[in-house]
Amino acid sequence: MTAVSKEMIPAATETDRRFMAAAIRFAMRNAGRTATNPSVATLIVRDDGAGPVVVGRGVTALGGRPHAETVALAEAGDRARGATAYVTLEPCAHHGRTPPCAEALVTAGVARVVSAAADPDPRVDGKGHAILRAAGLSVTPRVMAEEAAETMSGYLNRHRRNRPEVTLKLAVSRDGKIGIRGGGQVKITGPVADAQTHLVRARHDAILVGSGTLLEDDPRLDCRLPGLGDRSPTRIVLDPRLRTEPDRALARTAGDTPTLIATFVDADPARRAALVACGVAFLSCETDPDTGRIALPEMLEDLGAVGMSSILVEGGAETGASFLDSDLVDRLILVEGDTEVGPNGVAAPIVPSIAGQRFRPVRSYRFGPDRWFEYVRRDD
Repeated sequence: MTAVSKEMIPAATETDRRFMAAAIRFAMRNAGRTATNPSVATLIVRDDGAGPVVVGRGVTALGGRPHAETVALAEAGDRARGATAYVTLEPCAHHGRTPPCAEALVTAGVARVVSAAADPDPRVDGKGHAILRAAGLSVTPRVMAEEAAETMSGYLNRHRRNRPEVTLKLAVSRDGKIGIRGGGQVKITGPVADAQTHLVRARHDAILVGSGTLLEDDPRLDCRLPGLGDRSPTRIVLDPRLRTEPDRALARTAGDTPTLIATFVDADPARRAALVACGVAFLSCETDPDTGRIALPEMLEDLGAVGMSSILVEGGAETGASFLDSDLVDRLILVEGDTEVGPNGVAAPIVPSIAGQRFRPVRSYRFGPDRWFEYVRRDD
């Protein structure tokens, strides 16, 4: 491909940023529901003299097809000719079950394309823009690229690190505890923060806990926000010795919500068969020679290989510490409640007062008495 100098790239305008911001918000509609593809949005905008108007919009469909450009162009029809397309990810350049989106934009007669995040997929990575420029379209890339990348960070991480992006989320009491060992669930946060947690779940491909949390709390690990019940992610349990019993909530509901147990290959075959009968699937894992536990890097590579892009780790001090110790946490969410658990509590593996030493703070909120902190790894 021929390199394009900065002088040849048309500058973005304030109008471009306004429509791209709208496209980024629209892309969140199907976050966590587009399988191996990211949730991308496209707006087709034309100006016939009375100001710019959106004439077509699209977001990556459930399961990943059709792509956003295809949906937006179909809605715009003939009005796409001479219009500007705002796309949150570089249009694809490879042939699959459908022609490349870059070619579809050319065929539709779009005059200009404004894109946000670059696509690290080697089948795209600049090739989509090259197709557009070769056909005479004006291309302005990397408009609000950082903001767009955050909405599809799991997809980008999977291509960059060959594994899903891992978000560790912990509810931490005022005295730095996450619960009481042997005491069942301890209420640390209030209803507003809890609702936000369910929204975060809906935006991930999977939610993961350790078997200790499963046995102690018997969680459902679903999304219980009104209208978002079908957005529950795949549930993963780290259970090397297969202690999960068929009467647990996750096993009983495995027919409704995909449930995966990561275990060793020699785990109890009778219990495995009973769980399979409930609808549970299994991932056979390697053993970490240093700890005797599941080898997390290899497990994540296996999950990434089947297209999983984002995992929310919610359960257990030991599980959280394992991901932290293995340097596998890409994003961190700490929700600090106003509750004090006391000396019998289980210490959190990380708390807000020290999180900033390892992670870069990106935002914080207050939900009633609770404080919500978000971080990303410092090398991103």
